[in-house]
Order: sequence, then C-alpha cells, then structure tokens
Amino acid sequence: MKPHRPLALLLCTAMALALGACGKAPDSPTASNEATLTGPDAKPGLVASDGKLVLPVIAGRPAAVYFTVRNDGAEPVTLAAVSILGAGKAEMHETKGGSMGKVDSLPIDPGASVVFAPGGLHVMVFELPTTLKAGGKAELTMTFSDGDKLSMPLTVEAMGGGMDHDMGDMEGMHH
Repeated sequence: MKPHRPLALLLCTAMALALGACGKAPDSPTASNEATLTGPDAKPGLVASDGKLVLPVIAGRPAAVYFTVRNDGAEPVTLAAVSILGAGKAEMHETKGGSMGKVDSLPIDPGASVVFAPGGLHVMVFELPTTLKAGGKAELTMTFSDGDKLSMPLTVEAMGGGMDHDMGDMEGMHH
C-alpha cells in the first residue's frame, strides 16, 4: 500500500487548502461578473470592452484611447477621470463640429453604453512611457465620481486603419 501514500498526502493537502479558502472573504463579488474581470474595484454592473491605445505617428505627440463602457447597474454613474498606467496625463475629449474639447465628466445612465471612438469621445494620452510599442499592452483605469474604479487592458496599435482623421484634429492641441 505504500504506492498510495503520496496520493493520500496530496489529497489531504488539497482538502486542507480548500477548507482554508472557505472562510476567506472573496476578492471580488463574483467570478462570473464581467466587471470584476476588467476591474476588481468596480461596482457590479460596470463593464468595459474593446480597449485600444493608438500610438502617435510622431513621437512626443499624444496618443488616443478608444473603448466602450456599459452601465448594467440600477443607478446612474458618472465617469470623472481616466488614467493610463505609466503615462504623464490622460484626459477625456470629444470632437464635435470639427473642434475638440476636454470633457470633465460623463454621466452614464443605467442600461446605457458610451463608446469612445475616432471622431467622437476619446481619451488623449500625454507623456507616453517609452516602453509602449505596437503589439504590446497598456492599462486604462476609469475613476467614477463616487470613487469606484474600473481598469481594463488596452491593446497598443500603430496609427492607421482610418484613424488619421481623428489624430489630425490633435494638431492644434497644445498642452
């Protein structure tokens, strides 16, 4: 019966670890909640998707970030700030009627989605880390007016694929 001793020891260890985990408070509300997959600090119902950071053609210029955020919760929320890990500054902007302006906050009603896309709402990222390269990853964190946060991964892309018109609007931006 000696060949079964290592198996029995392994099973006992696994059971002890499982029982120990039973008393531990969960790190997030539920494992199946999409919001916790993209941001463990977010309240349930906030979901972000389709995130990408588009690098500028000329080094030193700002990058643009595009994504979708959805409020599946029962209460309205207000997106108050954005940040990109490692960047000097990030701001929400909106292009309307050929001009671009800063957006200080953005209300999102229950059941509503807000799309950050070329030619409309977008995030301008200044003082990019030199480590950001096309094909890599970055992280966007959204901060809401109540202090809740939602983070999501961004794919880093080189400019192209029809985004030149939006980046052209940045020519007049001086920060």
